Amino acid sequence: MKLIHLFLLFVAFAFSAGDPEGLHIWKSAELKGLAKALAPKLNGTSTALEQLPGAGNYSFIKIYRNGTGQAEFHETQADVFVVETGSATLVYGGKMVDAKTTAPHEMRAPSIEGGVEKKLGPGDIVSIPAKVPHQVKLDAGKDIAYFIVKVTQ
Repeated sequence: MKLIHLFLLFVAFAFSAGDPEGLHIWKSAELKGLAKALAPKLNGTSTALEQLPGAGNYSFIKIYRNGTGQAEFHETQADVFVVETGSATLVYGGKMVDAKTTAPHEMRAPSIEGGVEKKLGPGDIVSIPAKVPHQVKLDAGKDIAYFIVKVTQ
């Protein structure tokens, strides 16, 4: 009898607790629909994005691009992203050309000079530490959709 009461007490606590704050699950099917969902929202920079709920020092963004993005520099945030569809060339390191501060701890530039280039495709995962210039370049007529985790340090 005590065992049954203990079991019921455990189950009651488990169900009343719910999901912990900050727990998010993005199902594969939802992520695979990134390009289709975001393409109609393209802005003047060939980019459409959707900011998702974050928690603590993490934030999340879904991005679709059909053109090369600006070079970026985040002084206090690392980027981790997962490529869902399409292909691109990641340029990282080097020197940002004509960089401008766009927000506290953030810079943007038209390009990177002297960076390393790596081809990216579906399933690739990239981790970019804070303070590393980076840019996602696309070949003409190509597109890419990816999911970013930003980690504030």
